[in-house]
Amino acid sequence: MLTAMLAAFIGGIILNLMPCVFPVISLKALGLLRHTDNAASARREGLSFLLGVVVTMMALAGILLAARAGGAAVGWGFQLQSPLVIALLSLVILAAALNLLGVFEVGLSVQRVGSVDVGRGAFTRSALTGALAIIVATPCAAPFMASAIGYALVQPPAVALVIFFALALGFAAPFTLVSLFPALAKFLPRPGAWMDILKRGLAFPMFGAYAWLVWVLAQQAGSAALATLLAASVVVAFAGWLYGMAQHRHFTGKSHKVMYSVTAVLIIAVIAPLPSLIKPGTGLAGDRLTAEVSKAKWSPQAVEAQRGHGKAIFVDFTASWCITCQVNEKTSLSTQAVQDALAKTGTLYMVADSTKFNPDVDDTMSEFGQGGLPMYLVYPADGGPPKVLPQVLTPSIVVNALNQAASKKA
Repeated sequence: MLTAMLAAFIGGIILNLMPCVFPVISLKALGLLRHTDNAASARREGLSFLLGVVVTMMALAGILLAARAGGAAVGWGFQLQSPLVIALLSLVILAAALNLLGVFEVGLSVQRVGSVDVGRGAFTRSALTGALAIIVATPCAAPFMASAIGYALVQPPAVALVIFFALALGFAAPFTLVSLFPALAKFLPRPGAWMDILKRGLAFPMFGAYAWLVWVLAQQAGSAALATLLAASVVVAFAGWLYGMAQHRHFTGKSHKVMYSVTAVLIIAVIAPLPSLIKPGTGLAGDRLTAEVSKAKWSPQAVEAQRGHGKAIFVDFTASWCITCQVNEKTSLSTQAVQDALAKTGTLYMVADSTKFNPDVDDTMSEFGQGGLPMYLVYPADGGPPKVLPQVLTPSIVVNALNQAASKKA
C-alpha cells in the first residue's frame, strides 16, 4: 500500500507535465504570478487550488469505485467514454478560453475593470481551476500512475481512496508548495503589464484543448452529435460576449438585467437538450479497423482463438480521448521500424478500442493490474503468458518485444 501511495504521489507530480493538462495548468501558473508580491494571497490561491484538486479527485474516485461495486467495468478516465461529458467539458473549455481573451470576466470588481489582477472570487476561481485540471488530466496516464491505480481498483474502498488522495496531493504539490513558501516565489517573474498579453495568449492552448475534445466527440458519436456541439459552441460564445457586455453596462451604471437574463436563457437552451441530442453512435472513425487489413478488432474470444498457433499477438488498448495513446501511435506504432517488425515476425495486430464504453477492455486491464490507458500486451507465439509493455513506448521497445515473442515457438 505504501509503495502504491508513493507511486501515485510521484505519478501525480509527473502528470503536471503531460500535454492534456497544460492548457489548464497554465491558468494556475498565471494565478501564482499574480500574487508573487503578496504572500497571503498566494497562499490562499494555492490552498484553494489544492482544495479543488482533492475534492474533485475524491468525487471521481468515489463514483468510479461505486460503479465498479455495482458491476460496471470502468477505469481511470471512465467519464470521457461518455459523449455527453465530452460535450459539456468542451463547452467549459471554450468558455474558459473566451474568458482569457477578455470576452467576459469571472470575479471582476468595479474598481479593476480590465485588470488581470482581479481580487473578488479568486478563491472560487482557483478551486474551479483545480477541479477542471483534474478532469482534463484523466486522458493522460503518467509513469507510475497505472500500477498505482490498478492496485487501488482491486483494494477495499478505504485503501483505494487513500491512494487516489495521494495522487491528488502529488498533482497539486508543485503549485501548492510554491504558494505556501514565499522564498520559492522569488524565482518567479514579477507581475506587470506583460501578464495581460500572457493571459490572452494562454487562450489559444485552451482553444486547442477544445478542438481536441470536438474531435473526440466526432469519433464517439458521429456527425450529428458533432453538428449539435458546434451549434451549441456558437451559442455559448454569443452568450459569453453578451455577458461581457452586460458586465460593462453594469459597471458604468447602465441597464444590464435584461442582458443577464438573456444570457441565462441562452445557456439553459444549450445545456438542456444535450442529453437527448448527444448519444453514443457509430462515430466518424467507426470503420477505421476494417480499412486497415493489418489490424484486427480485439475481443477476449478472438485472442483465445489465436493463441498458441505459432503467431505472436500484439494488442493495443487505446481510445481516441487518450492522448498518450495517440502520441505512442504517431511516434512508435506507426513508424516504419515497427511496421517492418510486424510484417517480418508475422505478428497479429489487434486493437482494443475504449473510445466508447467497453467492459471487456476494462476487465482485461484490471486483470493485468493496469488502472488506465494505454496498455500494450504482447502474446508469445507459443501461447505463453503475455508481456505488458511500458505506457510510454519507443520503436525499439516494441520491435524487441515482437522479436522475442515471435522467437518463442511451440
